[in-house]
Amino acid sequence: MFVPISNTPRNYAWGSTTDIAAVLGVAPSGSPEAELWLGAHPGSPARILNPDAVGGFGTLADWVARDPASAGLSEPRLPFLLKLLAADSPLSLQAHPSPEQAAEGFARENAAGVPLNAPTRNYKDAFHKPELIFALSDRFEALCGFRPVADARADVDVLIAVPGLSAEARTALRSFRSSLDGEDSEVLRRVVGSLLTEDVSVLVQAVTDAAAGAAATPAVDTVRLLAEHHPGDPGIVVSLLVHRVTLQRGEVLYLPAGNIHAYLRGFGVELMAASDNVLRGGLTPKHIDVAELLSVLNFTPVPVPYLAAERPADGVELYRPDVPDFELVHVAATRGMSSTIDLPGAAIAIATAGAVTLAGASGRSDLGQGDAVYITADEGALTVQGAGELFVATTRL
Repeated sequence: MFVPISNTPRNYAWGSTTDIAAVLGVAPSGSPEAELWLGAHPGSPARILNPDAVGGFGTLADWVARDPASAGLSEPRLPFLLKLLAADSPLSLQAHPSPEQAAEGFARENAAGVPLNAPTRNYKDAFHKPELIFALSDRFEALCGFRPVADARADVDVLIAVPGLSAEARTALRSFRSSLDGEDSEVLRRVVGSLLTEDVSVLVQAVTDAAAGAAATPAVDTVRLLAEHHPGDPGIVVSLLVHRVTLQRGEVLYLPAGNIHAYLRGFGVELMAASDNVLRGGLTPKHIDVAELLSVLNFTPVPVPYLAAERPADGVELYRPDVPDFELVHVAATRGMSSTIDLPGAAIAIATAGAVTLAGASGRSDLGQGDAVYITADEGALTVQGAGELFVATTRL
């Protein structure tokens, strides 16, 4: 079954005023539009455009919760959430828990009587929240994963050498530089903990002042950007310890549990496990729980977590992370060609350009730019024809 769906973009302050509207083919609202959610998450469930086709249910969340069998699911939960994400300014410095950490934290806060809608609640559900981002803009900027401490030391050395710094600033930078000696993961655990729990205002100002006079590098550019939007925030200094990544259009990052990250700016397709568990450490007015963040962070330096595509057919790219909750298919359809996509489970598709036709075992759907559809798993392999760009999120659960 093919069920057309839609939703209203979420107007978070960091959102773009144009990117999502352009894909949907509608006039911009004039307000920031940060995320378009396509899924059954109760925070913003997709609307079903023809409720009569699914027994009268008006949202995907209601249908999945009350009649999962007809939605092609084995339980009353869709395990993934597909989004369009458009950032004009940095998001919070954050990480997500593992399945075990999420289940324990959710049970702990329930036992403590913390209301689910409390602004201080960390764990809104019992699920993990790994995610990937596919860059739609020509550049998508992000911070993700701790890098080797030696790389951070080299950037701090650049800041120390900037002429014209005050004696206080240079002393603070040298002290920070000396704190970066030792085994990588041990240093990162200790330094990040102190940056996020102690008064480091002098160091934050020293890093900000030095970056203003330093030659542009990825780290310096990050400090300048964060200082513009979040002056005085210790996350400015933490950014020196994290990879700065510039995705080109079509590149993908995968962010597993424990990976520290922050999207800085850009437009992309985001796909994640359907959870609301975000642990924040800075760069945000939202709730911050440093102790809980530190308990889930992976302090081992890692390479930039690019996710490479499998290419099962011409024009088809499959992004399959190490979790069964979700996988993403990207199709660049060209007229006169036909591509096939295997569906291991229920799916959601959105056309971001052009026009394509999807055909399954028993139904079909014509998608123009900005159109989205929920697909039950019994449609099996999908044939894609037309000329356009298509994203299909599905699950192996």
